[in-house]
Amino acid sequence: MIPARPRVRQPDCTMTLATLLLFIFASAVTIATPGPTVLLALNNGSRHGVRKACWGMAGALAADVILVVTVAAGLGAVIAASEHAFEAIKWFGAAYLAYVGWKMLRAGKMPLTAQTVRQTEPDTAAARGRVLFSRSFLVALTNPKALLFISAFLPQFIDTSAALLPQYAILTLAQCLLNLAVMLVYAALGARIVHAFRGDGMRWLNRLSGGTLIALAGGLAFYRRAQA
Repeated sequence: MIPARPRVRQPDCTMTLATLLLFIFASAVTIATPGPTVLLALNNGSRHGVRKACWGMAGALAADVILVVTVAAGLGAVIAASEHAFEAIKWFGAAYLAYVGWKMLRAGKMPLTAQTVRQTEPDTAAARGRVLFSRSFLVALTNPKALLFISAFLPQFIDTSAALLPQYAILTLAQCLLNLAVMLVYAALGARIVHAFRGDGMRWLNRLSGGTLIALAGGLAFYRRAQA
């Protein structure tokens, strides 16, 4: 009689519900805190409406996916350990964030009604969408604090004895859905502010958003990895 072969236990490809819920709760607390991409969603919603602001949200989500893939591939640790790579990303991100904030401050000097927005923005809806997408994408992707945070935060919810790809996919999807929900709320809030306060609300919102982005750019410029 041929002895039966011992059954090899296949690694589980899913994570527990408790782990997923804990990740969602911890991520929600962090994502709800206003940051550059959330402020862009707020400003985009006020200037272009929630529907067009979705282009910017798509750019931010695309950057999130790239950051998670970078961490999953092990490149996040390499970039964080490289002084030159980290400094290059940090200074480019700070400079671009300050530029976006400066553009908002300049826009805040004029009463931006629907007509003046059409005059100062690209002519076609597709062009506006590309601008909003690329702006949010670059802001999210060139934030080294986000890369360091994901590198330290995400692996805590990964079971290394199970299949890694499905776990990273689940966590990425959960994070993207949370980000999308928060950005939609802020974009809708921006649109309501403009409808409620008209031109004055638009100017003050631009000044607030632009000033905050410039302040965040300054904080990013002085950021050191030792603080992480």
